[in-house]
Amino acid sequence: MDVSLLIRQKLEELSLDQKDLALAAGVTESYISQLLARKKLPPAPGRSEIYEKIESFLKFPDGELTRLAEVQRLLELKRRAGEAPQPLNERKREVLLSKCSDTNREDLKRIFDKDAFGEVERLITQTIDSLLRRDEDIETGLRSWHLDLKTFSLNLVLSGGKKHFQFIEITDNRIEPGFEQFRRDKSLSGDITEEEFDFLKGLRFQNRRPTAIYYYRALQILRDPLHFKESSSQ
Repeated sequence: MDVSLLIRQKLEELSLDQKDLALAAGVTESYISQLLARKKLPPAPGRSEIYEKIESFLKFPDGELTRLAEVQRLLELKRRAGEAPQPLNERKREVLLSKCSDTNREDLKRIFDKDAFGEVERLITQTIDSLLRRDEDIETGLRSWHLDLKTFSLNLVLSGGKKHFQFIEITDNRIEPGFEQFRRDKSLSGDITEEEFDFLKGLRFQNRRPTAIYYYRALQILRDPLHFKESSSQ
């Protein structure tokens, strides 16, 4: 997730608009508009107090936007220089892959290598991090894990027990609030096809309520040809 997406999501959650944010941050509404539309690279932390003001106004944890902006600027500068980005934490990636089940470890390694800390790696890492105790990390708190690349079913064995996350189809006309937010935000869903729309609309994440950003990430995973095999003729 980048700074612009995170801020837009928070504005929507709090029923605020760009004008409110511009006033709180002490900048023009035009500047905020360009920042959220990604027409401007987020300012370098340390050269601006804008992050502290936005974090306070939108009730983010202290330093969250600053850390994200540092990573985003680094990746963007490397991209512009034609240099492939590296994983945000290579040691963490090594540990994560070492604890993956043997059945699809190589497939996941190829996915991770293709896009440094991309959508699949973020989904897995952030899910695990959210379940670990404060005194644990992936190395000490994770025993093993398995991701089914066909169903995106994630099975975890943690120090505190087993966890299972699974997409399930819905058979009624209910729409998840997060999907509705995703659908209305054209910066997230503006180029979605009818087939992709129907697929995402028909998914549920057991025991959790997916956000608009979650559906955006699921869309990117759905579009990545690495996640699917071409059907062979019989």
